[in-house]
Amino acid sequence: MKDAPHLTPVTFQPYRLFGRWLQTAVFAVSLLAGAGAQAAPKRILAFGDSLTAGPGLAAEDTLPAQLQRQLKAKGVDAEVINAGVSGDTTAMGLERLDYALSAGPVDAAILELGANDMLNGMPPRDARANLEKMIETFQSKGVTVILAGMVSSNNWGQAYREEFDSIYPDLARKYGVTMIPFFMEGVWGDPKLLIGDGVHPNAAGAAKIAKKMTPYVEKALASPGARKESRAQ
Repeated sequence: MKDAPHLTPVTFQPYRLFGRWLQTAVFAVSLLAGAGAQAAPKRILAFGDSLTAGPGLAAEDTLPAQLQRQLKAKGVDAEVINAGVSGDTTAMGLERLDYALSAGPVDAAILELGANDMLNGMPPRDARANLEKMIETFQSKGVTVILAGMVSSNNWGQAYREEFDSIYPDLARKYGVTMIPFFMEGVWGDPKLLIGDGVHPNAAGAAKIAKKMTPYVEKALASPGARKESRAQ
């Protein structure tokens, strides 16, 4: 078998060489195409209310921008899109979800809504139903969901608090999504980490939240259930 190439007439060698060159070229193009696909950054939709939007902050200091930097520092090539709207309840988020998804393909979504429902004393069952519909919409489009957990204040009594606080862990279990436990923990109520209104994180507060979120987002992106080619349209 080692002598087989020498059995080929000399007149056919140019065609063999051309064939080998063509195969090599096709293989190289395939490798480059694959490398290009792998190099595409993960697009993460930060879909929330003012806690995501970042009132009073420069664009580079908002939670999505700081999360993007934290992920890149961990070697995760990601673009985090700020889709936070101040004042949004879960009902308002549900109303604008299709529009947000029509803006371009995304691989994952951080669903951060519910704080305004709670602050306004809206029924927890309604917040639960709206969050369920949003999770189902994301998942129907192949988007990996990361649920940002919120907890209730004591304003509305113990029964309200128990019902509201159960929403996020219940939905995480039901839909098999990654949940970030009370993502404002350590920031909520700390004046050093909040802007003048005493509610929204300042740059340092947003950095602390981003640091808390980063390992959960990493885990969700690396999980077997995360579709590498979701790119919801």
